[in-house]
Amino acid sequence: MATMESLIGLVNRIQRACTVLGDHGGEGSLWEALPSVAVVGGQSSGKSSVLESVVGRDFLPRGSGIVTRRPLVLQLHKTNDGQPDYAEFLHAPRRKYTDFAAVRKEIQDETDRITGKTKQISNIPIHLSIYSPNVVNLTLVDLPGLTKVAVEGQQESIVEDIENMVRSFVDKPNCIILAISPANQDIATSDAIKLAREVDPSGERTFGVLTKLDLMDKGTNALDVLEGRSYRLQHPWVGIVNRSQADINKNVDMIAARRKEVEYFQTSPDYGHLAHKMGSEYLAKLLSQHLEMVIRQRIPSIIALINKTIDEINAELDLLGRPIGSDGGAQLYTILDMCRAFDRVFREHLDGGRPGGDRIYGVFDHQLPAALKKLPFDRHLSVQNVRKVVSEADGYQPHLIAPEQGYKRLIDSSLGYFKGPAEASVDAVHLVLKDLVRKSIGETEELKRFPTLQADIAAAAGESLERFRDDGRKTVLRLVDMESSYLTVEFFRKLPTEPEKSTNPTANNSNNMDRYSENHFRRIGSNVSAYVGMVCDTLKNSIPKAVVYCQVREAKRSLLNRFYAQLGKKEKQQLGAMLDEDPGLMEKRDGLAKKLELYKKARDEIDAVAWK
Repeated sequence: MATMESLIGLVNRIQRACTVLGDHGGEGSLWEALPSVAVVGGQSSGKSSVLESVVGRDFLPRGSGIVTRRPLVLQLHKTNDGQPDYAEFLHAPRRKYTDFAAVRKEIQDETDRITGKTKQISNIPIHLSIYSPNVVNLTLVDLPGLTKVAVEGQQESIVEDIENMVRSFVDKPNCIILAISPANQDIATSDAIKLAREVDPSGERTFGVLTKLDLMDKGTNALDVLEGRSYRLQHPWVGIVNRSQADINKNVDMIAARRKEVEYFQTSPDYGHLAHKMGSEYLAKLLSQHLEMVIRQRIPSIIALINKTIDEINAELDLLGRPIGSDGGAQLYTILDMCRAFDRVFREHLDGGRPGGDRIYGVFDHQLPAALKKLPFDRHLSVQNVRKVVSEADGYQPHLIAPEQGYKRLIDSSLGYFKGPAEASVDAVHLVLKDLVRKSIGETEELKRFPTLQADIAAAAGESLERFRDDGRKTVLRLVDMESSYLTVEFFRKLPTEPEKSTNPTANNSNNMDRYSENHFRRIGSNVSAYVGMVCDTLKNSIPKAVVYCQVREAKRSLLNRFYAQLGKKEKQQLGAMLDEDPGLMEKRDGLAKKLELYKKARDEIDAVAWK
């Protein structure tokens, strides 16, 4: 079985590592699952002196009123004999303090840094580790002393604020309560015992400490309390004799004070029979033994919590994306993998797996027909314009039978109007594709950690879409030009070229006159309108086909083809620049990776130390 020091020392190291990584608050954290000892007492109860006696060093600030204004998380690490004592603060990890007067000053300065030079309090803890051969492995939390009234310079809520802060620690089921009470006051009025009774009515987590036994009135003693008759706890009461003010003024060594304390109990007529269970050294060993037992009892739940947290961290790392290899091949593979993921999302938008592709059909089904209906054929094929165009086409020689040149000119100019809606369809689909690219980049989870790669893919996709638009525009304009370049002869052969001849010369003369009348030009306009309508129906079907072929089909097939070709020519440094992650995500992933390493190591070490 592991020694007590090795198990508690391991817990101390894990707690410190948790604190460094910011995992020291919040329900469900590993810090919360690991037991510690909270030191609770009223002001001037001797709380600080008890801590100093346990440590064997004079290191805590002293004074009147509220001296402890921030929680002090004190981790004691037992070292080998002969090694010098030293201390380290979490907020100054590179500095070792061997002068404990400097430790006291740093506690005061760090307190003032948060609270200012006032009498206000803060729940932000100070983390201090002390390494010494004269301590047992233990984690203690020194809390502000409970008080009943606010003094000058304090807020009226200070009494309630301190109690709430203390409760936030002692309410936790893993917290061992060290309730400090002065022997020269009635135990029934003890602030520490009152609070401990409320949060731990069974007394399972509470250790009672009675201080200032040497300051009781002559002829009185505290045996009723120490022997459990006045107030019974499940754990034995421990009496402590702190250094006197005269000893403090003379800077009496704490180790010498411990010897003096032992001598006091051994020679006391009242407490001599309890001497083996009294004193700061006994208290430290008692707490350490109990802490080790609690840790052992909670190992299954601690391991379960660690495993649960490991699974959660792994899931979050998978969501954020794992770190990228530093070699060029790994970087290229990662970029190609991101591109393929984007391409899948983009295709899903076009194929209906995600919304957006239907907007392309909307261009063909609504926008294009509406634009074709608005073309100004009524004005262009009015009798006045037909007469004008036909006359201009005839020149000095009026047409003899049918105005063929006039027909061609009217048809050609009419078909030119189709170029506008054709190009507008190309542009509308281009805008839809651009928007789907933007949405697809935003919806590709793998890309979210790489803003530079997002921009590169967007730029490459944009360049491809521009090329597809140019091809689409050329194709639809070519369709219109094809209709203009060769007219459908069969359509015109079915049309009557002139009115039927009559045997009556007068009627024939009337027909010749009609060839240049308003009805004649109206008939020409009607014939051209019918032909243009036929072409319109054809283009209404062929323009969408051309747009899909040149733009949509190519976007699905080769949106990033040129980008892929360029990637193969890039150097490792250029590829690395493309994988320049969002600094916030990098920091978050690094923090999670460190937590994952901590939790895995903690699990393995707790298993190894606890059960070997």
